[in-house]
Amino acid sequence: MGFVGVTHGVELPGRELFFAEVHLHGGPAPVRQYLPKLIDLIVNGEIDPGKVFDLTLPRDQVAEGYRAMDERRAIKTLLLP
Repeated sequence: MGFVGVTHGVELPGRELFFAEVHLHGGPAPVRQYLPKLIDLIVNGEIDPGKVFDLTLPRDQVAEGYRAMDERRAIKTLLLP
């Protein structure tokens, strides 16, 4: 089983996973490596970010976007000019 990023509010049944021979692998997401290319794909209409972003705000409300993600009111915030 793999995971990317930091988990929040997750409890893993260690004993059950051990005896089920489930292996966990995870780590931080290398966002900065992929972000410039992904932004180009979004701007050029080649991918739809709507499948990822569930809150859209103007860029001057960036603090509210982070607050909404921190409070679990949003998964990802899309900031528009």
